[in-house]
Amino acid sequence: METALSPSAARVQALLDSIGLDHRVIEHEGSTRTSEDAANSVGCEVAQIAKSLIFRTKETGRPVLVVASGANRVDEKAVGRLIGEKIERADPEFVRESTGFAIGGVPPIGHAVPPLVLIDDDLLRLETIWAAAGTPNAVFRLTPADLVSMTGGRVETVRKA
Repeated sequence: METALSPSAARVQALLDSIGLDHRVIEHEGSTRTSEDAANSVGCEVAQIAKSLIFRTKETGRPVLVVASGANRVDEKAVGRLIGEKIERADPEFVRESTGFAIGGVPPIGHAVPPLVLIDDDLLRLETIWAAAGTPNAVFRLTPADLVSMTGGRVETVRKA
């Protein structure tokens, strides 16, 4: 018998169902908040974790979602150049207001305010990846192509050298 998903994870599952992809949200007992935790929970490489990082544009205050490989650090200056506006790290309140989710569980879809989306090109070299699903212990498996199609994101080099 399957356990019911928490409200935030159920919301992500409903979004995935509405897109028509057969992805299942899995909630773990332990945390999947960090890339390392998530990789350990699902039994994959850290690079296969598609971490959703929210930034804020400095001038316009718009949310920017960078979906990066769990093995990479994001080059914020490069992201700013790619979108044509400097960015800054978003505080937890901005993340919750703009996405509807808390840091550590931000999925790549279903945000309250549609963000600009950039996807780490390193993720496209992988067969399967895992993304957060609304809570710090929920994830779902997908392909890089699914990620691009569901987010409408631009694939770019965003990792720090």
